[in-house]
Amino acid sequence: MIPHSDNREREERLERFVHQTLRELPGRRAPRALEQRVLAEITRRAGLPWYRKDFAHWPVAARVGFMIVCAAFVVACIGAANLAITGSVWMMAGFDPAQFRLAFAPQLLWMENGLAVVHAITGFFEIIGRNIPPLWLYGGLALIATMYVTLVGLGAAAYKTLCVQR
Repeated sequence: MIPHSDNREREERLERFVHQTLRELPGRRAPRALEQRVLAEITRRAGLPWYRKDFAHWPVAARVGFMIVCAAFVVACIGAANLAITGSVWMMAGFDPAQFRLAFAPQLLWMENGLAVVHAITGFFEIIGRNIPPLWLYGGLALIATMYVTLVGLGAAAYKTLCVQR
């Protein structure tokens, strides 16, 4: 009977030999037809418009807009369901204007409060807009434009200095 350590040593030598032999083999190339099909598919996918690609490849503005539309859809669905349930309860109870006002008061109250907030914010911006002299507005726009042009110029100079020389 062979001792256990000799058996283990033989297995390790065999493993090293097989590993070395496989390492020396040349790499296999893919069949030419497969290679051409893969490259054609990569080229086709690269040419797709952004809305046909995965969501992660969409522009940020499109992703944000899509999320806003989805959120608005969910809110509209919840509102429609609430309206349907409230309307069906109201129809089962019979038409009574007092009950109608009582049933829809919470829904209309938050809408009225939201509308009041929007009016207050727009009123604030109207007052601010009337009280800022036009020269200040033009000066601020000129300052922002100058800062933007400076940022683009510095970015181009940094790119030319760091990336083009390599």
